[in-house]
Amino acid sequence: MNATIGWALAVLGVALGYVQFGWHGVLLAVSGIVFWLLLQFTQTLRVLRTAGASPKGMVPSAVMLQSRLQVGQRLLDVVKLSRSLGHKLSDKPESYAWADESGARVTVVLHKGRVSQWTLERPADAGADAPGA
Repeated sequence: MNATIGWALAVLGVALGYVQFGWHGVLLAVSGIVFWLLLQFTQTLRVLRTAGASPKGMVPSAVMLQSRLQVGQRLLDVVKLSRSLGHKLSDKPESYAWADESGARVTVVLHKGRVSQWTLERPADAGADAPGA
């Protein structure tokens, strides 16, 4: 959700609470807002705890990661998918990379904190290891 819309809904909830129930309604609306913010904070901490437990920039399968990526995803969503923090490649444009054991690598480019594009790079000798080749 857009942050502006979220804060506008919060202000609307406080105003509606005041109109309907006075200061009790304001307290109820503020309690709801604080509860929602705590849920978001807890979710973020859970994702970062999981990502912190695995090696930086490593994923079980780079191909599976790239198949789950979508334009517009937040960096937190990508970290949740990969279960790892990515290696930061550059600031302009903001880009991160994840690799797997085979040497395949996914590079994700972000624009304003959201995925704008990604590329999958496979090692040159990936086809030579296949049976029958």
